Amino acid sequence: MQQRNVAILIFDDVEVLDFCGPFEVFSVTGRRDGSNPFNVYTVAENKQVSARNNLSINPSYTLDTCPQPNILVVPGGGGRHADGTPYGTRREMLNENLLQWINQLYPKTEHVLSVCTGALILAKAGLTENLAATTHHGAIDELRRVAPNTEVREGDRIVDNGRLIFSGGISAGIDAAFYLVAKLLGEEVASETAIYMEYDWKGTPHIASIGIA
Repeated sequence: MQQRNVAILIFDDVEVLDFCGPFEVFSVTGRRDGSNPFNVYTVAENKQVSARNNLSINPSYTLDTCPQPNILVVPGGGGRHADGTPYGTRREMLNENLLQWINQLYPKTEHVLSVCTGALILAKAGLTENLAATTHHGAIDELRRVAPNTEVREGDRIVDNGRLIFSGGISAGIDAAFYLVAKLLGEEVASETAIYMEYDWKGTPHIASIGIA
């Protein structure tokens, strides 16, 4: 089995569980039997990132040096300060350098997994047009404004368009990562990973494929 590259995007004020949850799921998968199906790494525009609550992170790669991923994880986190200044995803959704990088990678990816308000970044990159998406419950209206041609599914924990998979807020990214592991490698592999992590995973939900992204 050929190992898949999993690039996890991080940026200042990224929500910690948004990226660490999927990082753990993909990293732990296949470790016990030595199959190691995923090569997981972080990538950021800058060489050092300060996540929510001032967690300092040194990404494995920058945008310029990142190997082409098979799977790209786009997490969320952020908002606007009292004076209206955007931070986290609200700042990154206006970052033309990042949006261009995502658009360059996208055609060669097998899957892109959005967690929480990562959906706003993908929407601004133009990738959600005529597709379905979800996000954190507190950002549903904002996603509708940013992506008027997207079917925003409020209350859905996971939305699968084929290549593009969206998940709700924060902890939903863990379930979405298990969902993708099961989709690629089978339910048994995902279940074994969940047992090792002592995570109460309910198994793959019935999710109709909504479109081809």
